[in-house]
Order: sequence, then C-alpha cells, then structure tokens
Amino acid sequence: MITIRPRNERGLADFGWLNSRHTFSFGSYYDPKHMGFASLRVINEDKVIPSQGFGTHGHQDMEIISYVLSGELAHKDSMGNGSVISSGNVQRMSAGTGVRHSEFNASDTNPVHFLQIWIEPDTKGLEPSYEEKNFTSEETQGKLRLVGSRDGRDGSVIIHQDVNLYLASLGKGDRLTHKISDNRVGWLQVTKGAVLLEDRLLQAGDGAGIMDEVEVKIEYGTDAGNDLETEILFFDLAK
Repeated sequence: MITIRPRNERGLADFGWLNSRHTFSFGSYYDPKHMGFASLRVINEDKVIPSQGFGTHGHQDMEIISYVLSGELAHKDSMGNGSVISSGNVQRMSAGTGVRHSEFNASDTNPVHFLQIWIEPDTKGLEPSYEEKNFTSEETQGKLRLVGSRDGRDGSVIIHQDVNLYLASLGKGDRLTHKISDNRVGWLQVTKGAVLLEDRLLQAGDGAGIMDEVEVKIEYGTDAGNDLETEILFFDLAK
C-alpha cells in the first residue's frame, strides 16, 4: 500500500524570516492523521531569508538530521561544534541527554532551503554527539546511496535507530528498484524535481508512505514535459 502525502496539504508556518512546510504535526500544526511514520517524526521543509535563523534552543532524546537543498546553513552547538553545511552535506546531531544549538542562514544575500528531519532514537539518555558527511553527485547519481544507518556502514552517518536513509539523484531514463524486507516500511520524500513511484507522479515536497510492499520502483519523472534536476530521500524503517 502506498499513501501519498501531497506537498500542498502539509502544515504551514510563515514568520516572514521563515517559511516552513510540515509533513507531520509540528509546533502549532496538529493533525492526528499525520503524527509521524514508524520512527520518523518530523520532516520540515524550511526556507530562511538571509542572515536570519533559529536562535539557541534545546533538544533531548531525538536524532536530528539537516539536509541542505540550496544555500548555506551555519550550525553551532553546546558540544563545541560549529560548521557551515551546504548542498550534499548530511548533518546528524543526537540530542540524547540534552543539547543546545542554533541554525542560521550563513549568507547575507541568498536564502537557505533545507530539510530538518527528526527520528526517534531506539535508546533514550544517549550521550549527545554530532556528525557531518558530504556525498557527491557522482555517489548518488542513478542509485540509492546509503547516507545514514544504525551502524554507519559504507561511510554513512550513524543514526541511533533501525533505519537506513538513502539519497538518490535521477536523470532522464534512470530507474531504481528497492526491496523492502518483512517487518519494514518505507517513506519516500521528493526533494527536487519529480519522480514516478510505481505509476504515481510525485513532485518536490510530496512524500509517500509505503507499507506491505515487497519492492518499489522509482523512476525519473517530468513536470509538464520539462527536464528537471531530480532528487529523493528514501527511508527504510523498522515497523
């Protein structure tokens, strides 16, 4: 069974400096039908204007992943980490027993567009930790590249949960197949362009929950006949 989460039906928060669309309930947006998916709790698509951002605030017992679609995002935290991440970088912060951090648009001229993803950890009270890795377009073109996993295999960032997170870029003619094992589910999030998931067209911002499927086929799609830069995130999750 494939259930589409249309981009235009997501929650909306617009504060002027921040425009955010919420795939699942978050902040003042509450929808009991969309509280998360397996251990996946938050997918927020955030756009922040130049020189603005999220001031220092705290988190606890959550795996927080940031993925920049365009622009640059400056990060500082109470563990002493400070960096600027850009497109292709996957940043993971395990909040564990408690961490404070800030996120700002690193540019004073260009907006930053990124996804903030929260995954519930399988263990509470972990020591806070941080990790950041870059994945090139050559690594993701035409294939599902593992970028996050519980054991950090294949150079992926470590996520403290039974989840495999993949990143893929697709061009015209690219087709992917992903098998889903028993007792697992999938979530596909289109970050750029358009794809066909089986026979369903999904465009940037659309998501899809996948349950009770042995495998899924994903291929490059088009929007009104235009060639588009296309990219997806795919979450393979324990039920």
